[in-house]
Amino acid sequence: MNRALSPRALVFIAVLGALSSLLMAFEFPLPFAPAYMKFEISDLPALFAGFFLGPLAGAFTEVIKILLKLVLVGSSSAFVGEGMNLLCALAYVLPATIFYHLHRTKSGALTALLLSTVVASLFAVVANRYLAIPMYVRLYKIPLGAILKMASATNPLVHSLTDFLLLTILPFNLLKYTVVSFLTYLVYKKASLALQRLTEG
Repeated sequence: MNRALSPRALVFIAVLGALSSLLMAFEFPLPFAPAYMKFEISDLPALFAGFFLGPLAGAFTEVIKILLKLVLVGSSSAFVGEGMNLLCALAYVLPATIFYHLHRTKSGALTALLLSTVVASLFAVVANRYLAIPMYVRLYKIPLGAILKMASATNPLVHSLTDFLLLTILPFNLLKYTVVSFLTYLVYKKASLALQRLTEG
């Protein structure tokens, strides 16, 4: 499932990790989510690495992305945001790439992307409920009510933590991972031959 990585493949993973980190800079808020939740497609290169070289390559790409972001930009969230980004990214990339390497067909790729979109979106709900939100409350002394007020300002349907999780966190991540999956499905097969030439040797 995981290819033996040649020196050229390792360089390729590092380049994709740098590209992922760069893509993190192209982020923007969505109308129904608080401003601190930013939409970006930085998981796209990690999916390429994972589909082509195996799940570990995809995971390494995500780790490189976060490390580069911390080194070059630092953290404005006491590492909570970066930790959540990495955990959710792994919950997205690993199921997709593992399933794809067990079913290396066009339909297998589509199923892998749909599966990982659902898994990662549900994981984001659970991780926000039990990790991110409690840590923000504890580290920044922000009352939960203040977080919900920020959420309700952009999404009037949010009145409770459950509303926030199901009406903001879940659709935000479903949209994000659906877009990344769609772009991957469109481009990956066409790029696979070029990727093979780049990583062999």
